[in-house]
Amino acid sequence: MRFPHLHDWNLTSAEARALQQELRGRVRLERDSNKPIRLVAGADVSYEKRGRHFFAAVAVLELPELRIVAQSFADGLVDFPYVPGLLSFRELPVLLQAFEHLELIPDAVLLDGQGIAHPRRLGIAGHLGLWLDLPTVGCAKSRLCGEAVEPGSARGDRSDLMDSGERIGQLLRTKDRIKPMYISPGHLISIDEATLLVLACCTRYRMPEPTRQAHLLSNALRRGVKQERPCPPPD
Repeated sequence: MRFPHLHDWNLTSAEARALQQELRGRVRLERDSNKPIRLVAGADVSYEKRGRHFFAAVAVLELPELRIVAQSFADGLVDFPYVPGLLSFRELPVLLQAFEHLELIPDAVLLDGQGIAHPRRLGIAGHLGLWLDLPTVGCAKSRLCGEAVEPGSARGDRSDLMDSGERIGQLLRTKDRIKPMYISPGHLISIDEATLLVLACCTRYRMPEPTRQAHLLSNALRRGVKQERPCPPPD
């Protein structure tokens, strides 16, 4: 993939927060076209405990079969500290390298993190969406901000995530009687479409399959497991 350079990364925490405030105004919660979403990428980062070596992985799956059609990865050293709300400044530099190695352009991207369900409405999913100019969705296991009632216990049950009267996402039960996921759009997709896309990508696991596959790949890279060459793009 090729994409324009959005900004530099050598920022302090204060500068990073100011940049988030600036970039949030560029986020749009609607798609540019009515083309069906067929290729869904999952992206994840794994890193050594108390270390600086980060491993990023991207897995692209084709709907509705959720067949893996491409994958890419990258690794590098990270200097930005862990600061709540600034995850993208820690993980995106190496994750963008993995997307640069990807041989096709997905229709949408899912990440284990937040979209607009973020104090400054620009979590890692929104930040990545602005870099790639693609629909992105945050699929988080825990809440960063907002409040919601517990959804029903069946797969597909959902409830709105609200923050100061603003609807910022949904809690989605992706499997019967397991903890719900916090779903929020990052860029170029609506809240409802983001939730339906995640549900379409879920099988028998809590996590949607694209992010689960990316998680497995990034962990394998971290453990030093040699990977096979990426799958060819679909015809």
